[in-house]
Amino acid sequence: MVIHESAEDYLESILIIQEQSGQVRSIDVVNKLGYSKPSVSIAMKKLRESGYITMAGDGNITLTDSGMEIASRIYHRHRTITRLFELMGVSPEQAAADACKVEHDLSEETFGRICAYVEDLPL
Repeated sequence: MVIHESAEDYLESILIIQEQSGQVRSIDVVNKLGYSKPSVSIAMKKLRESGYITMAGDGNITLTDSGMEIASRIYHRHRTITRLFELMGVSPEQAAADACKVEHDLSEETFGRICAYVEDLPL
């Protein structure tokens, strides 16, 4: 399955917003990502057409199973890489920002090694 980084970011953001507030609307995505309303509207249309989200009549956005699979994978990568960077002494804010930059591009092999390393460390 090939999906662009921007779509992964949108799906991850939808998942995070869902976990934080219980429901997601396009304006929530606008506020989280800082993108324009038209850009988010176009992205939501593409995600809906690709089968990654559904949108209810009231504007509530829900991840489909395939959307949830991608969002969960990216969010797991984000949290794990952020933790690694923090363990290395990077500030939480910078660690999260840097994790966003690399979470999409790491190979499965490298990410697997990071997971094994981070999981072996004490909390």
